[in-house]
Amino acid sequence: MRGLTAGDFEVRDNGQLRPMLSLRADQHPPVSLGILVDMSGSMRLGSKIAMAQQALDAVVSQLRPGTDEVGLFTFDSALQEREFFTRDLAALQGALSEFEPFGTTSLYDAAAETARSVAARSATHKAIVVLTDGVDTSSAMSPSAVSALASSIDVPVYVVATVPPVDQRATLDEGERRSDSADLRHLAEWTGGRLLFADTSAEAIVAASSIIDEIRHQYLLAIEASDGKEWRRLDVRVKRPSAVVKARSGYFGG
Repeated sequence: MRGLTAGDFEVRDNGQLRPMLSLRADQHPPVSLGILVDMSGSMRLGSKIAMAQQALDAVVSQLRPGTDEVGLFTFDSALQEREFFTRDLAALQGALSEFEPFGTTSLYDAAAETARSVAARSATHKAIVVLTDGVDTSSAMSPSAVSALASSIDVPVYVVATVPPVDQRATLDEGERRSDSADLRHLAEWTGGRLLFADTSAEAIVAASSIIDEIRHQYLLAIEASDGKEWRRLDVRVKRPSAVVKARSGYFGG
């Protein structure tokens, strides 16, 4: 929702209401984006790589050459930097065609490393977009650990998972048993991002395009941070009933 003012927001830090120091809503901010593409062996199945390339092209088409920048990373058991952050967006056309999926999947480890790289960029609007089939097989880090890291350095993680909706429902209905879909949702939502499912190329393109619009139209809120060095839970609310809030889950004080 656009046109919000500071009076529309309420921010609680570990349950305590905090006064807002500033509110920014840039109309045309530069964007720094880390695109992280799954190149593990499971991506060989079906048309997953073709969908990932189409989603990548859809993301890049929403960006502005010379203003916005993209860093392209791939991962299997390890992270590979394929294109350092560049404003020459034409360099990313067909960027995945020369890579062959192989190996195990360390999605969460790769997301953590990419978050650190994106956090170092100077743009105020920055994020990670992960294109994956959603199956992690070999990460050392847990989804909650990656979520805490990305949230603490203010990098939202958006995930486009090539999982059919019927599989999505099955995994999310498993109750307390952890599933890949639930873990990905946890990773995305705790950082202020989103998890989107796509089982066709058209759905992957629509999902990727909606993500860029959301990243570009973020509100940047500032409050006085706590002096303590513990993890602080943030709860951001908007007083307008029709508004939906996505925000980082917290920060490390001190």
